[in-house]
Amino acid sequence: MDADKFKQLVLAMPLGKKLPDAHYVHKIAFDSLKPELTQFIIAVGKALNIDAEQWHVAKLSKNNFKLSLLSYPDFFDESYPALTQSVTIDLNKLSHRITQYQAFENPPILHRKETMIPSSHPSYLHFKTLTQEGEEAGLYENTRIIGFKQSWEKIINKKGYQLIEGRLFKRSNEASDITSAEFKTSIDRHKTAIVRHELSAPMKQLAKQGFLNGDFSLFDYGCGQGGDLTELQAHGLDALGWDPNFQPDAEKVSSDLVNLGFIINVIEDQTERSEALLEAWALTQKLLVVSAMLANETYINQFKPYKDGVITSRNTFQKYYAQAELKGYIERVLDENAIAIAPGIYYIFRDKIEEQRFLASRHKRHHQWQQITHPTPTSNIQAQLLFTQYKPLLNAFWERCLALGRLPINEEFADMEALKVVCDNAKKAFALLLQVQDEQAKINFNCAASFRREDLLVYFALSQFEQHKGYQRLPDEQKRDIKVFFGTYKVAITEAKHLLFSIADTELIKQACLQAHKDLPASKMNPDHSLELHKHFIDKLPALLRVYVGAAIQLYGELDEIDLVKIHITSGKVSFMGYDNFNTSPLPVLRERIKVKMWQLDIDFFDYIDTDHRPPLIYKSQYLNEIFDDYKKQKSFDKRLYKEGIFEQQEKPNTLNQVKASLKNRGLEVRGYRFYRLE
Repeated sequence: MDADKFKQLVLAMPLGKKLPDAHYVHKIAFDSLKPELTQFIIAVGKALNIDAEQWHVAKLSKNNFKLSLLSYPDFFDESYPALTQSVTIDLNKLSHRITQYQAFENPPILHRKETMIPSSHPSYLHFKTLTQEGEEAGLYENTRIIGFKQSWEKIINKKGYQLIEGRLFKRSNEASDITSAEFKTSIDRHKTAIVRHELSAPMKQLAKQGFLNGDFSLFDYGCGQGGDLTELQAHGLDALGWDPNFQPDAEKVSSDLVNLGFIINVIEDQTERSEALLEAWALTQKLLVVSAMLANETYINQFKPYKDGVITSRNTFQKYYAQAELKGYIERVLDENAIAIAPGIYYIFRDKIEEQRFLASRHKRHHQWQQITHPTPTSNIQAQLLFTQYKPLLNAFWERCLALGRLPINEEFADMEALKVVCDNAKKAFALLLQVQDEQAKINFNCAASFRREDLLVYFALSQFEQHKGYQRLPDEQKRDIKVFFGTYKVAITEAKHLLFSIADTELIKQACLQAHKDLPASKMNPDHSLELHKHFIDKLPALLRVYVGAAIQLYGELDEIDLVKIHITSGKVSFMGYDNFNTSPLPVLRERIKVKMWQLDIDFFDYIDTDHRPPLIYKSQYLNEIFDDYKKQKSFDKRLYKEGIFEQQEKPNTLNQVKASLKNRGLEVRGYRFYRLE
């Protein structure tokens, strides 16, 4: 999933609450959306270890590769449920932010819930009725200020309504019409505006960062007496402003840059404070600058407490913040990342490309643009997000690594260029995959590397039977393998020759057979004599036995008509057995047997021409496992065959006819893989 695909899927959503910047949808409606989108949302949540019960609504950005998982536990119980937690994930930056609202006096709330669920849901009509009530009461006339609980309650009161058990009712004439003005104490807000003889701290930061170079328009929300505007306009900048006391008639205009300078700290009404921040954000096209006064407890304690702030000696209100508190407040209200620029000054970018450009410039000694766009994960969470975002590509790369037992070079992985865009190079991609996968993945790769090295040893050992090729005539991929697994060609050949000569050591062969019998999926061990196995498991043998059998194959040829292999422990022989109907009969009969005598470089062939006297393979299931189609049927058949005990007699039947005769004496006959009672 990339940003373009995400945007395409979000814009194509058939339902959801659709706002200018994002779509909201309850997860109960996921069946109505494209599976590719919903699976990605769920995968992102799992990557962050967010329990599915911890979120209910997904907020999907229309313009950025960003989504939020929102917790509304009272979604179906409350008319306008409050947000308790949001997890906002920026997939471009591989970052996430968790914001808690449980202790927040003015949490965000939801409206128009019917848009977030399917029309077939039982609650749909009820939710639609709630919205219609609000529209008829005029509550949705200014949607920018209704997103928080206190703002919503304030406008309900202003319109002459009250909420009773979640429903709107007109207040009686006797009820007091309380307005927000009656709650206000006599505070001189206008006294907070000061005469400036130089740019304010937020404006100085904008100038320092290059934003006042003439390329951007600027609006000063709460410009006071206009000192900053006068200076900016003198430089020929497109700068306008508004202030409720000094320029109340000025138009509030949308601009590239919006400055909310030391405003939120002088508004005593928390609802109005949030509304000012939201309105400034609504006017912002690229960057919002928010600043507020900071102070410690010792300084604050000298003033008279009032609401969540103090009354100063000049009869003005001040809400003094701590740096982290200010950041938390901005992010709770706007659900956007706030970047600390200086004490009490934060940048909030609406234009995410501009944000990346700013961050790249800010850290240019340490980061390149590529690292900002696709940062190297510094935590498990970031790694999980990157893996979730590019899962098919990274899984394909991992499979290629396992196939080679090492990291591929450019020509060995078809999507290497796409991988480099995501992770810079194969080494970083490999490190990412080890980080996001469990310990078993590392074990699997180490096994793949070990198997690949062993494969090469077997190959080089058996190649000693042929004319020596020399290093220069080897394929390029083998040269790379040699460098990774052996260092030099000389080391590889030396180890291979040692392995080849070891097949003459009967004690080593015996120990290898015993170990193979333990490790193979299926085999039959004849103590001190031989190990029998299906040809499918030859590649799973230890390297010594693979060379042992491989040498015999070089003398005999391909095993197309062969089913079982017998490794003789002490005689230096390998036998190959081919059976009629091995894959379809519970009692296949031996058709041919080839005994390769490696010490004499000779081969004995045994053909069983007389079909009536061909020996049957008894208990075939001991050579099989689940990959064989008839394994379960064969295992059940062998269990019944053992139960009948016909092979416990002193003279065992040597032909298929003798087996059938023994079964007939017990009143049984075999049809396919089943036993039937004779009438």
